[in-house]
Amino acid sequence: MIDNLDPKQAWALLQNNPSAVLIDVRTAIEHGFVGHPPKAIHIAWKEFPGMQLNPTFVDQVQQHAPDKSAPILLLCRSGVRSVEAAKALEAVGYRHLVNILEGFEGPLDEQKHRGNLGGWRFHNLPWEQS
Repeated sequence: MIDNLDPKQAWALLQNNPSAVLIDVRTAIEHGFVGHPPKAIHIAWKEFPGMQLNPTFVDQVQQHAPDKSAPILLLCRSGVRSVEAAKALEAVGYRHLVNILEGFEGPLDEQKHRGNLGGWRFHNLPWEQS
């Protein structure tokens, strides 16, 4: 089953459950330059050039999070890639998957800017840049 939590709920889960793992599924550029939550494990779902699927995504997650009953939280830019990644993990037996709604940057506003309507940073949750 894939749950959906907003960023504040996801942060609370991470704080209250030491077995929870946060996977940032964005590209390396997004993770490093746009920023990421502290201790987020970066495993791209799709990567440049061409936004090709990462053929080793599931294997990489299994290396970092071998316990398929632990909460696995998935974060992308706006909450779309993270759902796709969660479905791939569900297919191999992960049982407590969490899609972080709004992602790191949130949806586009009327001016086509992210970060003004939602997302991890919008909610003033901890983050850093590499």
